[in-house]
Amino acid sequence: MASSSYQPPSLLFPLQPMHPDLVVPFGELVRNGPARRLWLGQSVVAETHQTFAYLAGRGIKVPVGTSVTLMPMRHPLEAAAQARSLAIITGQPVVSGHGAATPELVAALRGAPYDKPATAAAGYASAVRGILDGGIEGHECEACVGTAGLHPVKHPPVEVGLGVIRPGMARAAGAVADVAITWMTPPAYVRDTLIPALAEGAADRPAPPRVVTVVHVALANPGRDPRKLAHAGAGVHLGTPHYTDMLRRAGVAADPADPKAGAAALVETGVYVYGTAAEVAERLRDYRDAGVDEVVLNPAGVVLTEGWKAGLADLTEILSACEDLEAGESDDEPHGGVHE
Repeated sequence: MASSSYQPPSLLFPLQPMHPDLVVPFGELVRNGPARRLWLGQSVVAETHQTFAYLAGRGIKVPVGTSVTLMPMRHPLEAAAQARSLAIITGQPVVSGHGAATPELVAALRGAPYDKPATAAAGYASAVRGILDGGIEGHECEACVGTAGLHPVKHPPVEVGLGVIRPGMARAAGAVADVAITWMTPPAYVRDTLIPALAEGAADRPAPPRVVTVVHVALANPGRDPRKLAHAGAGVHLGTPHYTDMLRRAGVAADPADPKAGAAALVETGVYVYGTAAEVAERLRDYRDAGVDEVVLNPAGVVLTEGWKAGLADLTEILSACEDLEAGESDDEPHGGVHE
């Protein structure tokens, strides 16, 4: 039996859903199985919050999170209302995760990119948190302005998160966010770089944000090439300056001009977690040991190359292996008495 403190991994639906029915099996794996939470990113096809509401209408009322919705696409009042609505509809906790978006998208939506994205993100998150907590008055930051509130109602907890991959954003998130959501960040980098920066930003708070990390995973099945899987699942991020800068800081050779080489480096360094189910479970434990509170399994490489059924099969086997690993560790612990 797993220990009472054990929290299983969560799941990411890795694409913009063309129809919310595609997300149903992922939601069922959370509702019926050992997964902790269902995450979706920004979608302009079947919109993220509406997809979660659709699942709830299908009877799939599970904890959910957004990783991440993009700040320039909605005012903090709308973001707070959407997140709180999901908590009311599902009866479950919600993580409302936000990201600054690329400078190009920000410019397209608001006329110019943010001068200081980390400062803008902190201002946005503090506004969302303030509105959820009763309202804001005279708020003004680079991301938004406003005096607004929501009619108070009882609902399950809503945490406000920020996407974090580098120290500057981590310090900003540490000051205001409930959750820091990292993506493709190696365990040692989370432990040695991001968590200290979060703590620095949270110096005037009771505690820093908890850490959620999205991890690319795949099982070593016959005929699979992990480098091709990694490129399929992470190639877009491997072509961007900010993700490749983060990876280089973490000791992973990555160049936005050569995403295929970056994908090979992800595999070689274990950032793309590939192996047997037991090996994957062991690697995921490294994140917990590094201080990550919630690991989110991202099957994008398999889904994009082999389809949804194959991705779900991988997730099911990995979740089972994580439970088995935790159960084995619990059985090895001494029972009764005082021990060190």
